[in-house]
Amino acid sequence: MAKLDADPDPALVREIKALIVDSLMLESVSADEIDDEAPLFGAGLGLDSIDVLELAMALHKRYGVKTKGDDARNREIFASVRSLAVFVAAERSTRAEST
Repeated sequence: MAKLDADPDPALVREIKALIVDSLMLESVSADEIDDEAPLFGAGLGLDSIDVLELAMALHKRYGVKTKGDDARNREIFASVRSLAVFVAAERSTRAEST
């Protein structure tokens, strides 16, 4: 997996922000208001474990990437929009290389 401190594609970051708002039906925040670096849990966007499951399903449906519930990296992967974008880009790259 790529380092989660890499610079993600800005277009992918925007797509993931929109996916978060749409898939979680967030009415009180727009995609443009989500900070790339803000925590997705707690004091940041305020997501909970159910939101993460829904977001993981939406990421799989949209980008074909999978996370495992028992993966120790999940906290790091779902830390921020930026880390999600780096993860998605790395997983898509790995899949493309293996085909």
